[in-house]
Amino acid sequence: MTSSVLDLAPVVPVVVLEDAADAVPLARALVAGGLPAIEVTLRTAAALDAIGAIAAEVPDAVVGAGTAISVRNVADTVAAGARFLVSPGWTDSLLDAMKASGVPFLPGVSTTSEVVALLERGVSEMKFFPAEAAGGTAYLKALSAPLPQARFCPTGGISLASAPSYLALPNVGCVGGSWMVPADAVAAKDWARVERLASEAAGLRG
Repeated sequence: MTSSVLDLAPVVPVVVLEDAADAVPLARALVAGGLPAIEVTLRTAAALDAIGAIAAEVPDAVVGAGTAISVRNVADTVAAGARFLVSPGWTDSLLDAMKASGVPFLPGVSTTSEVVALLERGVSEMKFFPAEAAGGTAYLKALSAPLPQARFCPTGGISLASAPSYLALPNVGCVGGSWMVPADAVAAKDWARVERLASEAAGLRG
């Protein structure tokens, strides 16, 4: 596996699962559509079981944990099988735990000072969140000249329509989004639709 989450695919699906039983068919649909990196957010009680199921049963998927906001989150998700970690923000203790986890991670930033602080600590790959609310492509473009060593996965409010403008930026490796896993498709177990949407997303960067 690449050591960088940013290079796995142009889009990382951000998945919220209420039922762990949906995890494996959903992951298989995303992988079949060309999106192997899957961020399962820790927003539901089913998240850890979902991560474990995908890790065990979908070998072509690279499952990660999103919304990792505590040292305990890091330990629990890596033990469950998470192969990367994503946080909406970071603290020193959280950063230390992610560094010690042995898996790639993307700490979240939304200000220039946070970016500089991470660079100072040897971290150059980050999540930019909430992307649209925090300034979008204009903000990231402005960061690229003074801080070219920082690379980002913008997440938050990004759609199929807006993703290409992010992916065109030199400091963006991939984007995170949930438009290819709409709640109604997951509820209906319409995995064929998820695969179609994933394929469309995977084609955003040739």
